Amino acid sequence: QVDVTAMARLFGYVDVTDSGFIAAVLSIAFNPFFWNVVARWEHKTRALSRVFGSPRAACYCLGAVILMLNCVRSHCFTEAMKTQPKLEGLDCHWAYYSGLAILAVGILFVISSFLALGFTGTFLGDYFGILMEAKVTSFPFSILDNPMYWGSTAVYLGWSLM
Repeated sequence: QVDVTAMARLFGYVDVTDSGFIAAVLSIAFNPFFWNVVARWEHKTRALSRVFGSPRAACYCLGAVILMLNCVRSHCFTEAMKTQPKLEGLDCHWAYYSGLAILAVGILFVISSFLALGFTGTFLGDYFGILMEAKVTSFPFSILDNPMYWGSTAVYLGWSLM
């Protein structure tokens, strides 16, 4: 026997039938799927590098597409948050400021990761044959293995609490 009361309570706080929620979930799932498929395809075929005339131009183009997809994901997430039920216990100053602090830490990790890796390091340059001279071990990589992912997660968690 499985106790489904916890799941039933969760569905009381999340409207999974809301079109905005569905769009957010789909965009959250689609983005990494898309960029991983395209990057692996490029690594195998070098097709984008040929089309754009160089690996660097192709990487910058894919990076621009990824940034646009991230804007769509953020918009979908924001719109879904507006229509979802609110937890009354989180409608207070401490939750808002906790969310703000988590958001700030997330932004710190994302921006410092980008600055440490550069554009091509951030946007899958290694799949295009654009390699860094050495492994990045400076902040934030000195404290986390995947600071960009953890930072993005913190951004969305902080945003949700706010």
